[in-house]
Amino acid sequence: MTLLPPSELRKVTEQPIFPAPSTPLTQIINRFQLSPETVVLFLALLIGGGTGMGVVTFHYLIELINYLMQAKFIGAISIWGNWTLACVPILGGLIVGLMRWYAEDFGPGLSSMIAASQGTELKQQLRPVTKMLAASVSLGSGASLGTEGPSVEIGGNFGMLLSAILQVSQERQRLLLGAGAAAGLAAGFNAPIAGVFFALEVVMGATSFATSAVSVVLLAAVVAALIAQIGLGAQPAFDLPVYQVRSLLELPLYLGLGLGASLVALIYLATIRFAKNTFKGLTLGFGWLGDIPKPFHPLIGGVILGGVTLKFPQVLGIGYETVEAMLQDVEFSLQLLLILLVLKLLITAISSGSGFVGGLFAPAMFLGASFGSAYAKTIILLFPPVAEVMAAPPAYAMVGMAAVLAASVRAPLTAILMLFELTRDYRIVLPLMAAVGLSVWVTEQLKPNFNSNSNLQQIGLSELKDQQAEIVQQILVEDAMITSPKKLPASLGVLDAAVEMISDRCRSALVIDQAEKLVGIVSLEDINRWLSAPSVSEIANHPSHHTLMDICTTEVLFAWPDELLSEALDRMTLRGLHQLPVVARDNYEYILGLLEREQVALICSLAVTRKAIQPYLSETIPGI
Repeated sequence: MTLLPPSELRKVTEQPIFPAPSTPLTQIINRFQLSPETVVLFLALLIGGGTGMGVVTFHYLIELINYLMQAKFIGAISIWGNWTLACVPILGGLIVGLMRWYAEDFGPGLSSMIAASQGTELKQQLRPVTKMLAASVSLGSGASLGTEGPSVEIGGNFGMLLSAILQVSQERQRLLLGAGAAAGLAAGFNAPIAGVFFALEVVMGATSFATSAVSVVLLAAVVAALIAQIGLGAQPAFDLPVYQVRSLLELPLYLGLGLGASLVALIYLATIRFAKNTFKGLTLGFGWLGDIPKPFHPLIGGVILGGVTLKFPQVLGIGYETVEAMLQDVEFSLQLLLILLVLKLLITAISSGSGFVGGLFAPAMFLGASFGSAYAKTIILLFPPVAEVMAAPPAYAMVGMAAVLAASVRAPLTAILMLFELTRDYRIVLPLMAAVGLSVWVTEQLKPNFNSNSNLQQIGLSELKDQQAEIVQQILVEDAMITSPKKLPASLGVLDAAVEMISDRCRSALVIDQAEKLVGIVSLEDINRWLSAPSVSEIANHPSHHTLMDICTTEVLFAWPDELLSEALDRMTLRGLHQLPVVARDNYEYILGLLEREQVALICSLAVTRKAIQPYLSETIPGI
């Protein structure tokens, strides 16, 4: 038996990649004698290629719609006056509203895809095509959103589509989703390295840096980025001026920038939540908005965007041209930078809350650039002698972009690598790391990110409130484990084991040897796969010849009784497992209990209730 400690990440899975051996694809695999690893790499190529072409198509759609609206539509009505510029976002809102009226919903976002596990219907996977069209109209008509969100969802949905068609296991489904997300970000930003880290850091979790997972994600990102470079060009997103670190004394200034960036990120996220609640009618004084049908919300947002267009067109659309101007040190007054910062914040929230479709990465980078440039100008204005030892405002704009982005999405490595790939300037890395690290730390301290744990959602706790999610971070494994799990001898026949597990209504059992030491774990899925295997017809006449030792999983991930429940859940969901044996730290073969997925939600609810009734009960009552 091989027991894997939590620190080791090896290819351990409760289900094979193809759980239905009778499918045509599995027959092809068996016929050509392909290994599952080879098939996964081939799927990574398909995901990378499909995502790359999808992202290229998406960008051309945005350009086409922008051309039709700006050149054709405005060209035809501009003779009526400059006010006609406001008609573009209004028309865009009208079209998106009609699409929402027709489709009702554009399908799941990335967070929903991360939380999803099994049973995704094929027709639901085709709905994101409508969402891509809606995003093209939104961005082409000037909605203050970005292309990266839809790009990532294009890749993620492509991975989920393959997962649904091939009926892969939960672990492989998550891997293909991660590969698609990496491919989407790599193609959307021409940043393959950042795409890989985004998938590993955000989509698949920090503990997913296994060799096999990295290989699949890398391959998908490289192929997608290559296709995007062929279709969209290989030039970096921003053309930067020469930058140099003038003095080591500048580092405290960058730390101050990181501190301010964390506050900008918190306000940014809070404003978006406020706008969404307002359009739902949940904000005091705006309940009437909730009574308006949702298809009309984008039209309302378009009217507001149109009004802003007449005075400050810089804040509309993706905004890369304005960011490029800030990085090129085009003269922006401090007053104008602050106005753009506030307006971009509000317009992005309105665009997202009213129902326009797009990502939030690009607006975060716009906010970071304007804040960084304003920060530098403020320092120079208040302390003129400091200007001799500090870099020009574009340097602070670059660092501010990454710091606000990192604090917004809680992905510091992704933000650092993305900015490095976008700028291709290594000289900014040290101040960049300092500012990003401080901004993420401050944001986490001011607003801990409990509910963003997708692993908790995938384990079945998506309905947890903040208090429950916080308790999951505090409960130990020993408080949630089953102390008397089902144990079956390794020499027991498979059919006898199936009958006994059905009788006891248990999903899994620990397999032990004669000395009652753990040798493996078996589940009903293992037995079902054995019964449906192609070779089962050959062994059906002699089922007693096959024991649990022949079918149980001998490479077992386990949990320790004194570790946090959240850490054990991370490993469980990462591998698609329904249970983890709990063993002693000093003796991995000594079984203390079993942690089962189905028990976690109950344990959390009990803990919350126990905490709630504590003040009302006597301390002498046992068990409270």
